[in-house]
Amino acid sequence: MKNRLPLLDHYLLKQMLPPFVVALAATLVALLLERLLMLLDHLASAGSSLTTFIGLLTDLLPHYMGLALPAALCIAVFLTIQGMSDNNEIDALLAGRVSLLRISRPFMQVGLVLGVLSVLLYGYIQPVARYDYRAGFYFAAHTGWAPHLQAGMFASTSGRAVMTADDVSHGGTRLKRIFIRELNDKGIAHIITAKTGLLTISNATQSTQLDLWNGEIIDDPFPAAPQHHPSITHFDHVVRVIDRPSHQEAFRSRGADERELTMFELMTALRHGYPGITYRALRAELDFRLARALAIPFIPLLAAAFAMGIKRRRPVYGLIAVAAILVGFDQIQLFGHSFAAAGSAPVWLAIWVPEVLFCVGCMAALLRRSRGSWIRRKLVRPS
Repeated sequence: MKNRLPLLDHYLLKQMLPPFVVALAATLVALLLERLLMLLDHLASAGSSLTTFIGLLTDLLPHYMGLALPAALCIAVFLTIQGMSDNNEIDALLAGRVSLLRISRPFMQVGLVLGVLSVLLYGYIQPVARYDYRAGFYFAAHTGWAPHLQAGMFASTSGRAVMTADDVSHGGTRLKRIFIRELNDKGIAHIITAKTGLLTISNATQSTQLDLWNGEIIDDPFPAAPQHHPSITHFDHVVRVIDRPSHQEAFRSRGADERELTMFELMTALRHGYPGITYRALRAELDFRLARALAIPFIPLLAAAFAMGIKRRRPVYGLIAVAAILVGFDQIQLFGHSFAAAGSAPVWLAIWVPEVLFCVGCMAALLRRSRGSWIRRKLVRPS
């Protein structure tokens, strides 16, 4: 059976895949690092569980994936072309009448596929994930009992229970030598002692729970049932619900911000209007997402053009130049989006003029480099 993918395209894509995967992972880690530290600090002080942290991190991934995909594609194409140029593979292809534009074709096809996927990412996944992150962060900050325990002081966890600990650390979440006294509905007192404890917010019950280790539970029926004797139960680990809220204030519905609306919802809102959001903001958000997705297929052209121009120079200079162009274009798009949403500039001028200039500039850079390579090939050809 004949392979549908040409041999040259298969080789180029095989060379590009490893640096693309490495660049994507490294870029994601670099972008997430600062937000991870902030989340860890906030959730640790609030006593939230690891499950809450993982859920918020999952909601952050689509946002940073939208930034990491274009960067990883650019780095992968640049390193692939630059490596083939250093090994004289590009010169051999040019000598065989294979143009630089033809060499860049599989990279452009990958960029086109990523551009289509980015429409789904920017238009549908990111808005929902943005809302889920805000809702999750809200519940992590407002759910359950937020104690401010101090060592040696009694705290009332409910109308019938008090607790104290000899040692309190990590913002009141890690306890040592704990004493708890609570009364049930029948008036029976439960006295709980434990060597160590941990206060966390339970996602299942949306309340504060206390994990206790190495302790005892003493049930004292007096004076409610004086005929019964006290009982003592030893335990290695037990979980107590400290506070279960009687009512939970629901987080607002999705759509208070235009960035939480999907593309279909944006187009519907543009036709029929949307309460609380202006037409300019809706139009700027829709065009901004489309412009970001349409720019991705042109990134390989820019990377290939700069990678071919550094054969006798340090490759880091070309990579820095490409990075500066991409970062500058991204900032111009962000400023244009803000100006268009505020009504300071029309959408076509603030968003689409920089978009067209970037795409045309990428094509012109590659065509100029491809023409220069063709002329050099003609000059070195023997008569």
